[in-house]
Amino acid sequence: MKIVDFAVKRPVTMTILTAVVLILGGFTFSRMVVDLYPEMSFPAAVVMANYSGAGPEEVESRVTEVLEGAVNTVGGVQEVYSISSSGSSIVVVSFDWGTDMDNAIIDIREKLGVVENYLPDSVDKPMVLKMDPNMMPIIQVGISGENISLSQLQSVAEDKIKPRLERIPEVASVTITGGLEREVRVEVDPVKLQNYGLTLGQVNQVLMMENFNSSSGQVKEGQRQYYIRSLQQFETLDDIRAVAISTGTGATVLLRDIATVVDSYKDDTQITRVNLGSAVGIHVMKQSGANTVAACQAVKDELKQLQSELDVGLDVGVVMDQSVYIEQSLASTQTTIWEGALLAVLVLFLFLRNMRSTFIVFTAIPLSIIATFILMYFNGDTLNLITLGGLALGVGRMVDDSIVVFENIYRHRSLGMPALDAALTGASEVGSAVIAATLTLIAVFLPIMFVEGLAKVIFKPMALTVSFAIFCSLLVALTIVPLLSSRILTDDSMAKRDSGTGRIARIARTFGHWIDNLGEVYTKIVAWALGHRKTVSIVTTVLLVASVAATPLVGAEFMPAMDSGDIAISVKTDKGSQLENTDAIVAQLENQLHEIPEVTTIFSSIGSSANMFLSSGTQYDQAAISVKLVDRSDRDRGVDQVAEEIRTKAAEIAGAKISVTPTDMASQMSGGADINIEVKGDDLQVLRDLSEQIVAVVRSVPGTREVESSIADGNPEIQVKVDRQRAATFGLTPAQVAAEIKNAMQGTVATQYRVEGTEVDVRVRYVPEKHRDLEYLKNLTLRNNAGVGVKLSQIASFQLEQGPTQIDRVDQVRRATVTGNLLNRDLQSVITDIQQQINQINLPAGYTVEYTGANEDMIESFSSLGIALLLAVILVYAVMAIQYESFFNPFIIMFSVPTAFIGIVFGLLVTGRTFSVPSFIGMIMLVGIVVSNAIVMVDYLERLRRRGMERDAAIVEAGRVRLRPILMTAFATILAMAPLAIGLGEGIEAMAPLATVVIGGLLFSTLITLLLIPVVYSLFDDWLEKARRFIRRKSAPAAAAEGEVQ
Repeated sequence: MKIVDFAVKRPVTMTILTAVVLILGGFTFSRMVVDLYPEMSFPAAVVMANYSGAGPEEVESRVTEVLEGAVNTVGGVQEVYSISSSGSSIVVVSFDWGTDMDNAIIDIREKLGVVENYLPDSVDKPMVLKMDPNMMPIIQVGISGENISLSQLQSVAEDKIKPRLERIPEVASVTITGGLEREVRVEVDPVKLQNYGLTLGQVNQVLMMENFNSSSGQVKEGQRQYYIRSLQQFETLDDIRAVAISTGTGATVLLRDIATVVDSYKDDTQITRVNLGSAVGIHVMKQSGANTVAACQAVKDELKQLQSELDVGLDVGVVMDQSVYIEQSLASTQTTIWEGALLAVLVLFLFLRNMRSTFIVFTAIPLSIIATFILMYFNGDTLNLITLGGLALGVGRMVDDSIVVFENIYRHRSLGMPALDAALTGASEVGSAVIAATLTLIAVFLPIMFVEGLAKVIFKPMALTVSFAIFCSLLVALTIVPLLSSRILTDDSMAKRDSGTGRIARIARTFGHWIDNLGEVYTKIVAWALGHRKTVSIVTTVLLVASVAATPLVGAEFMPAMDSGDIAISVKTDKGSQLENTDAIVAQLENQLHEIPEVTTIFSSIGSSANMFLSSGTQYDQAAISVKLVDRSDRDRGVDQVAEEIRTKAAEIAGAKISVTPTDMASQMSGGADINIEVKGDDLQVLRDLSEQIVAVVRSVPGTREVESSIADGNPEIQVKVDRQRAATFGLTPAQVAAEIKNAMQGTVATQYRVEGTEVDVRVRYVPEKHRDLEYLKNLTLRNNAGVGVKLSQIASFQLEQGPTQIDRVDQVRRATVTGNLLNRDLQSVITDIQQQINQINLPAGYTVEYTGANEDMIESFSSLGIALLLAVILVYAVMAIQYESFFNPFIIMFSVPTAFIGIVFGLLVTGRTFSVPSFIGMIMLVGIVVSNAIVMVDYLERLRRRGMERDAAIVEAGRVRLRPILMTAFATILAMAPLAIGLGEGIEAMAPLATVVIGGLLFSTLITLLLIPVVYSLFDDWLEKARRFIRRKSAPAAAAEGEVQ
């Protein structure tokens, strides 16, 4: 083989090339971006539009439906999901995977531009954003201090900290929550306003017209040209107080005569606390493509510098730091790689019984890993949990080719061949076999490139990483291993193989003798199997059928949960609850959390929902609490156990619905809740009734918890219905009435007042009343443009109702969503039980039920991966058929694939793990691994038969000779993956099912195929021989007749 000849005969060249790889690998490794998961872009966009003062149903009919109609005309749209709530419309547009989102955003903006004129005048211009994981904060900071007011904390955050953090190149944006925001209030006396015949609207308009800064052209003076700027800005509060307002009689009144102007703060809409103390929260988002670890470190360095510059007593502390978990996860994965490598070395030493020999084979691991970093870097991959997990999976496979090559070189060397000749002959003999084995494993990953959805986004980088690693290991096996063998396997080295006297050497000798004896026993077993082919076939078939029958016991889920030490708590109080009431309930829960020893950080946001991105407006009746636990190595309990204790404590708190959910990146990507059931239809009341029935069904199924419907009790409303005709008699329109009510109850921001370099809102409102109740609303005096007043009760009626808090729609149809979480059961079995009961519900015409979320993702991913698995089998066969120019041998080898399923089911049942996306990836990977052993055996068997050896004798001899490399490669792969299968480190839980599948499948496949492949080979060889004889008999008379004619 030319590559072997080149490597062995050009040692200097190979040394230089190896040095180049090592240097370049170290350089590229140091420059690779570090993140938790591969860079991903979700094919989704968000359209947001504000419609101040409108209720959910009005927002739906006048805004959301218009926006939905526009975005539905964009090409490639898969689904349109919308939320209509008070004053806001949010439309989420999902596209097919692979869509160019930059072009899609442009198309959406163009379509929205066409329909903007159909929206009400008071609707803000719709804003379009790309759904990006980078919109989630990578680091959260809490600012607090003793005897420091929230307004001061807010000022420090806005004026000092935020600008400094936004200057960091890796930072995209910084947002601030909590605190008190400054505001100038113009509190108008309604009696004085009435006496002068004025309205709040007129006050607003005058303030806006009296405060401006605009360019007014240019003027020439001599040789110079001057720009004209008209300045009429408020510089002090007295400037505001001195504003003159014309009355209807032609008189003028100063603002201070009818109103009080005060420097104050906006009403609390959100409260932030960190570890039970009042604080201001800062959320930092990174630039797309930036190194998360580097970005977090840069932020922390800047915060450290700021802390030294700020006043004494101010505490700037990091509450959540994504880089900590990333670094812990990557460190755990790297440790797993080296643990696997050391275990693989142990296997090599036990089989080879010589440190020099072990060193030769072991070089494949570090050289392959370093070379892989080069390929990853130029492919644009990042160092993350998935790519490093791919390296951990490939560690055992990295030495397989080197084992086969070295073992054959060593065998020739043991027979007395010179080192150089043994290296050339031994490597060349098995070169085609290791190339075929490597190509088959690479081939199985090709179909993953065509899998759609989240599974492809996550596992495509892993497939590429493993492919890079085993390709590099093949090059090492065909170059470095023969080169080192030709130099290291000297006569002296061969003589010292069993000369060690230490305990390890004695263990290795004992193990070696056991393997030698096993080889003799194996030849007898193979001989017996060839005489009892029917028995071997039946036993294998029974085991395979039993494993298929046991599959339902395994269960299935989309992605396995990971213990990141993060817990999300959602608090929902009674609808209409005031912020103070929600705050009091959260304070009780915070005190309970503070008593749990594993809890290190409590970050509470009162006045916002858990899903901050898809929520809008103020939600006084909701709160979100983020709980961070101490590192996994510092606690005895898992995150699920701590969450269970929190649920127990939360159950003691009355007046709120509290849900507790351990969170990680995987759960966030799959939609949050474990169970998602959608009910679609037009009527909200029917949807409410159906969703309540489904909630009862789900709660009755064992293994479910925290079940709720998205159609909850609505906010209590006082609906003001204006009598158009009576309002018209007073010169008022319904729109004017609505505007005056808003002015009276909330006030209106008329303009901005610039102070100390900051724009401060100037809000005009009536003097606050102690009792703003229904009676106050009825007696509210409204004035028309002529100054004539009328009480609101004279032109409107009032009704107490409970309207919807929000209206959800999917593909322009209203929907209700029932969500829930799992407890000690897998997703598939729970959904199956739920479906059986829901199928008994008689749905009205036009209403449907769909199972979405993690279940939908699981079904779609399993379907795509199932096709990928089938394609992998076909590709493996095709590669072998091309390599050997034969249909027969690859067909025999493929019998090793189904036997792996026996070990897959056994491994998952024993470990208590389920079928999941990682499990499926492991099955695909296993197709390429298990055939390697059969390839090695059948390749040598065919070589012996070509030399003239009888078939059964060749089968026995091939088994005896290839038993050692087969066991060596299998055990090296299994032990190298064992640390990953145990899954004790941070972040590697997601890869544990994959490793479990590979270990179980490879173990059983190796043990079974050592007998099955010889049996199947002999059976099909007999059938093939019978077919040949039959053809010869049929063709003989025809040949004889043709001879007679001639």
